[in-house]
Amino acid sequence: MANSDIRPFHLAIPVDNLQQAERFYGELLGCSKGRQSEQWIDWNFYGHQLVTHLVDKMPSTPTPNEVDDKSVPVPHFGVVLSMADWHILAERMKQHNTELIIKPYVRFAGQAGEQATMFFLDPSGNALEFKAFNDLQQLFAV
Repeated sequence: MANSDIRPFHLAIPVDNLQQAERFYGELLGCSKGRQSEQWIDWNFYGHQLVTHLVDKMPSTPTPNEVDDKSVPVPHFGVVLSMADWHILAERMKQHNTELIIKPYVRFAGQAGEQATMFFLDPSGNALEFKAFNDLQQLFAV
């Protein structure tokens, strides 16, 4: 699939507190809010449709995978940002004292697929990864 064919994804995730989700996704990440009810909120998640659905209890968290000697949470989701936007987000997370599961770093430095990445949790424990490439053509490099 060519990049020009990429369409926005839709992802629905559980949260155990919609007010906390609203602060996290709306205020901290800067996502604009779409439709909502007492049970869910639609978000413009960097051009994609993310829906936070209120649940009584969050699902159990699986064991993380080890990648680059770091514990990568599984499952996780996120988005590939421009490098400039990735640095802005990393600084915002630092300013808001967001606990980072994996602090911002560069993987595969000087190799195919070089990328900046960081991981953190939303207030309900959903894991997010934000990454960036200096060269987006490296996204699927091997």
